[in-house]
Parts: sequence; C-alpha cells; structure tokens
Amino acid sequence: MFVDRVKIFVKAGDGGRGCASFRREAKVPRGGPDGGNGGRGGDVELIADSRENTLLALRFHAEFRGERGTHGGSANCTGSNGGALRIAVPPGTQVRDEASGELLGEVLREGDSLRVAKGGRGGRGNRAFLSNRNRAPREAEPGEAGEERWLRLDLKLIADVGLLGFPNAGKSTLLSRLSAARPKIADYPFTTLTPVLGVVDVDGDASFVAADVPGIIEGAHAGAGLGLQFLRHVERTRVLLYVIDASGTSGRDAAADLRALREELRLWDAQLLARPQLVAASKRDAVSGDDPLPGLRQEAHQHGIEVLELSAVTGTGLGALKRRLLALVLGTRAAAVGHEA
Repeated sequence: MFVDRVKIFVKAGDGGRGCASFRREAKVPRGGPDGGNGGRGGDVELIADSRENTLLALRFHAEFRGERGTHGGSANCTGSNGGALRIAVPPGTQVRDEASGELLGEVLREGDSLRVAKGGRGGRGNRAFLSNRNRAPREAEPGEAGEERWLRLDLKLIADVGLLGFPNAGKSTLLSRLSAARPKIADYPFTTLTPVLGVVDVDGDASFVAADVPGIIEGAHAGAGLGLQFLRHVERTRVLLYVIDASGTSGRDAAADLRALREELRLWDAQLLARPQLVAASKRDAVSGDDPLPGLRQEAHQHGIEVLELSAVTGTGLGALKRRLLALVLGTRAAAVGHEA
C-alpha cells in the first residue's frame, strides 16, 4: 500500500535529574558537595533512507519517544546522555507542526536528517551550585522535559520525469514499456490510484526515474478526482511529460487536453510551467478519422514545447522519447549542480 501522508507524535527524552551529594571519605572532614549533573535527553530525528518509498510503516506506529538521560551521581558522576531516536522516512518527506502548520523542514537526499524534537537539558547537581558564599549547597535541579509535538508528514516523490495526462491517455502503458514498472492497466478511468515509479534505462549508458502521476482531471487543483492527493508529487519532478491521446478515437480534443493540463498545473503552482516540458502524442498506431496531431503540434508550439509521436503498443518512437527525456534530465541536473556551486 502506498501512503504519502501520516500524522505522528514525537517526544524527545527528558533530561536526567541532578544529584545532591556530599563527599564522604575517612579522614576527609567536610569533603564538600560532589553531586553530578544529569544527562541530556535524546533528540528525535528524521533520516532520509532510500530503501523507504512509502510512509506506510508510520501509519501503524505513530508514537515515538526518545531515550531519557540518566540521573547524576555522587563523586561528581555526570549522567549519560540519552541516545537520539532516528526515524527512517523516504527522501522527499516534508514535515509540518500539526498544531500550527509551521513548516519544520524536509529531507530530500539519502542521509539527510532533521531534528523534530529536542531532548531536555540535564539538571545540575549540587556541585554546580558551589560558590564562595554557598560552601555546602544542598539543592539540585530536576531534568528538563524533552520537546513533544504532533507532526504531519507529507511525502512528495522525487523523480526525474513526471508523466501527466488525463485518465486512459496511456500513461501506465507507456511507463510499463519504458521501464520495468508494472502499473495496473485497464480500459476504465482512474485505473492507477497511486503514483508509480520506474527506472528508465537509455541504451545501457544512463538512466532516469519516471513517475506516473494519477488522478489529473479538470478541476484537480481544487480537489476534483484524485488531484489534491497526487498533484503535489509533480512538485519534485525535473521534467514534465504530457501524455496526450492523439489517436482521434477517444472523442477528446488533443489540443484542448494539453491546454487543460497546463491550466491545472498553473492553478496548482505556476512555477511548474517554467520546467522543461515535452509532449508524447500517444496511441499513434490507432489513428482514425481526423488526425488530431496537427492541432496538438500547433498548441504545443505556442508554448515552445516539442511533440514526439509514439505508440506504446508497437514501440514506435519509444527510443527517441527516452533519449530526448534523458537530454532534458541531464540538462536540469547540470543546472542544479551549477546553482549549488
């Protein structure tokens, strides 16, 4: 089961209690205070782990508590710190405070970590209160409580290419021919109910990750269909591939479909339209009647978008599509490295 949104409770470890103690040793009168400080409580952290691809495990284990620090001891013994509790999540996980809605951060790359609850400070022992005015302090502090909060975790898949199209446009079939992914394929709308990732190999020399993003229909940005559940997964894709039924047999207007898809993206997040885009005119093996391709090309060219003809059934045009997508992906990767530098 694919789960991309969960709510969890996190509680960092409490700090250990400080110790109130005096040195007791033969032939050492008035040895003085020797109570040690308590240890610090353990933090709670999220760690990006590429072996995870869903938040499913957190749905059934929704409470996490950090290790508390141990108490201070006599002979100036400081309590040990509590170990940090690390929760593995998929790369691309975004974290918000459930109560305030504040964005706490996100983990994007393998090994990224984010502290979501800070452990409590250990209490001071009576040795820490020793001064010229107070030679025999008897006070010691309790440890501070660790932070606790409810969190909302949202997974936004990280993929190089996002496949966008209306139901039954052929996205799932195309992904199954481009990669080893095996999404459900049927002749009714909303066959795919969860995003599906596939690794696309290009001539054995390079590869990229493609994602079939389901549930896009007109009004998706406002919650129609499955739009609100899955449109957010488009935000992390480098390249957008519009899959348009260009067979002329579905009764749909291919050019209008492209217009509508771009409008849904604009209403969701207008910045998405600045990313590299490509149109896959699919189902070209089944063309009949008026050919919709000229109208689709005209619409795409108004926005500077290239159109490639293909048939996922016969394999026509798949090689050219892979190579063109790879070139766009490599260009965005190089731009990202240059920007970071």
